Amino acid sequence: MPAVNRGLQAATFLLVAALAGFAGYYFNRSSLNGPTSANAGPKLLQAPFADLSGKTQTLERRRGKVLVVNFWATWCLPCREEIPALMRVNRKYAINGVELVGIAFDNASKVQEYSTKLGMDYVLLIAGAQTLALGRDLGNQAGVLPYTVVLDRGGKVIYTHAGAMTEATLESVLKPLL
Repeated sequence: MPAVNRGLQAATFLLVAALAGFAGYYFNRSSLNGPTSANAGPKLLQAPFADLSGKTQTLERRRGKVLVVNFWATWCLPCREEIPALMRVNRKYAINGVELVGIAFDNASKVQEYSTKLGMDYVLLIAGAQTLALGRDLGNQAGVLPYTVVLDRGGKVIYTHAGAMTEATLESVLKPLL
């Protein structure tokens, strides 16, 4: 595929993701959560994502932990606003088998730069185009950012949230799972 086509595809993907992020910020977040598909948890655990060094990995190796998966982007204002709360929850509950994973709709160099600036202390992965369909399976019908999914230790989706997540809300979801 010519480089121009790949560049156009990437630009289109980022534009769609940007519009989705702004939609999540301006619309009523609770109405944007749709039902999750029955196999959404296993699909998420098996989906390939690139880490910041470009190596492909899945979330499958994290099965057995309570996973908080946050879809976000560096250009998304509500995403940026919730990161300090996510970091606090990650530090507070890691000892109880909770792991936070941020999956960014962004390029790795921007995510690395931003995470270093903020001291982000949780796993960061990069979303690919296939992640949009996965998001719909996870209940993100509008494709908004941020979008947070909580999986229990068996890999079942037990909670989804469109829009910025508060520390108190996330804690109320996690405590019964500990």
